[in-house]
Amino acid sequence: MPSRSLRVLAAFLPTVLCVVGPGPAAASVGVYAAPLSPRPTVVTAYDEPEKRWQPGHRGVDLAAVLGQAVRAAGAGRVRFAGEVAGRQVVSVSHPDGVTTTYEPVEASVDAGDHVSRGEVIGTVMTGHPGCPVPACLHWGARRGSGRAADYLDPLGLLGAVRVRLKPVD
Repeated sequence: MPSRSLRVLAAFLPTVLCVVGPGPAAASVGVYAAPLSPRPTVVTAYDEPEKRWQPGHRGVDLAAVLGQAVRAAGAGRVRFAGEVAGRQVVSVSHPDGVTTTYEPVEASVDAGDHVSRGEVIGTVMTGHPGCPVPACLHWGARRGSGRAADYLDPLGLLGAVRVRLKPVD
């Protein structure tokens, strides 16, 4: 006869799988790649605020080298390439409804261009506020836009977000 802990876990597991199963980004794992090569070090993690108007970090900062090639994380269409609030930004809309953003990036693409996963879309520039190393690429992801935007940890697109289960007892 299985132990009490195993019986509780067996009864609880379907609920856990529903809660931590594939999220909005996980369905697209495998179609995305890191925007820098070799795979970069995360120097500032994703930190979504509890309420959308509160401060947070809606993306990750990746250690980079000034002038390093920035690649489209997935295939899609360039939604925007230009300046936002004094920073150079590139946004790519992907077929699964996710939009990825990259800054500060000197764009080598224009709005409307189709890009493939891994295609160079620009180069890293200096000037990302709060970057703890000489140069950073801020990489963000969201589903939707405006007030309906649901920000995602872009590392989830790579399958790099770990889910940890705690013991039942």
